[in-house]
Amino acid sequence: MNQQFRQDAIVELVRQHGYMSIEQLTAHFSVTPQTIRRDLNTLADEGRVRRVHGGVGIESSTVNTAYSTRKTLHLEEKERIAHCLAQNIPNHSSLFINIGTSNEMVAQALLEHQGLEIITNNLNVAAILQHKEDFTVIIAGGQVRSRDGGIIGEATIDFINQFKVDYGIIGISGIDEDGSLLEFDYQEVRVAQAIIANSRRIYLAADYSKFHRNPVVRQGNLDQLDALFTDRKPPEAIQRLLTQHDVALHIASA
Repeated sequence: MNQQFRQDAIVELVRQHGYMSIEQLTAHFSVTPQTIRRDLNTLADEGRVRRVHGGVGIESSTVNTAYSTRKTLHLEEKERIAHCLAQNIPNHSSLFINIGTSNEMVAQALLEHQGLEIITNNLNVAAILQHKEDFTVIIAGGQVRSRDGGIIGEATIDFINQFKVDYGIIGISGIDEDGSLLEFDYQEVRVAQAIIANSRRIYLAADYSKFHRNPVVRQGNLDQLDALFTDRKPPEAIQRLLTQHDVALHIASA
């Protein structure tokens, strides 16, 4: 079993049991404790599990990883996903870009486009796009979250509801096997739902780690998407749902 398959299997075991000790994992995979510790360190850095004394537990379903940490995770994968998604946005389109580090990478990838009109509730996205003279960049009003520059609240929802755009670009913190799109912040979710309701097409950018996280707030479902952009084949249950609901799957391979 190669490293990637073993790490995916570790995550699945932890999800099933809630906790796995290093000794249990060593015996299960017939590898050394040092190998398991390296795997656990990698998975914890990626936000897929939580290190505890002597083993590993489920990542929190109520508290997201810090923004400064998320900005450094899966950078290469997010960059590939962003470029793949950007290739599916025509010049002179209108679009929403939501909160999230993946969406900030999409904004960077769109700088080669022409004549876009972008409405965003993400100050970091606006900062990336502001110097592009042929773009129109509109920032939603509302409460600014100090931790990541996201804009949320009733005023943000009211602002979003004034528009109808060609594309809604959204991110997500977790995707459940039943197709639920999951987040940590109820207020952020309500803004994302407004974006979904006011976009003709919905594109989701999500790296593979999102298939192994279970935040507590339901944002929507895979059947609301027109396309999913990721870096690896999703779990089989997710692939079946995408096919069932005619959602295009774009895999930004290395």
